[in-house]
Amino acid sequence: MIGLALFALIGVGVRLLAMFTIQQRRERVNRQINERLRTLIAAYKVLGGSFTGDITVDPMHLRDLKRGMPATDGTVSDPVNESSDRKRRIRDVVEAALSDIILLGTEQHVRLAERAARELVAGRPVHTHELVVALRDFIREALDLDPVPSDLSIPMQGPARPSASGGRGKGERESSGKAGGGGAGGMGMGGGIGGGMGMGSGSGDDDLASGRHT
Repeated sequence: MIGLALFALIGVGVRLLAMFTIQQRRERVNRQINERLRTLIAAYKVLGGSFTGDITVDPMHLRDLKRGMPATDGTVSDPVNESSDRKRRIRDVVEAALSDIILLGTEQHVRLAERAARELVAGRPVHTHELVVALRDFIREALDLDPVPSDLSIPMQGPARPSASGGRGKGERESSGKAGGGGAGGMGMGGGIGGGMGMGSGSGDDDLASGRHT
């Protein structure tokens, strides 16, 4: 009996240890898959967040923009403006997304990202639509979603255009905060004056009432 109990106890311990090890390994794999999907989804949003306008990635760098481009009248124009800065920011986020895809993508994704990176290095505009389609199909399959219907005609997708309203929004928030602070101060002043006058008049009425009673 003692031998059977000891054998059963050892068997239960080994089983629990194996279940705990398998559960830890499964949780680690799930975390890796979730992190990979999260990164690839973010890359998909960067590379395919636009359907209209210029859907190519301009490889121009700031040093190239500062050299200036010859204008039609023979002068040298200054191309460093809001539009060029916007294109540079798009290129920067696209390069970061390509780096993430090369790290965590499938073989097809890595090949497409490598080709896009070589086009950027060569100074040629890059279309990201083919890579976006491959990412979209992989993500939908990984999430157990139905494939995109084949009868749809989805326009070509390009890199998302970054928002340029950060400074304006900050200024608006500061101005609204100042206005709110002034309103609060006015309300506090009005409340203090109104409260003080109300308390004074109330105490005077009480004194008059007590004088009449006496």
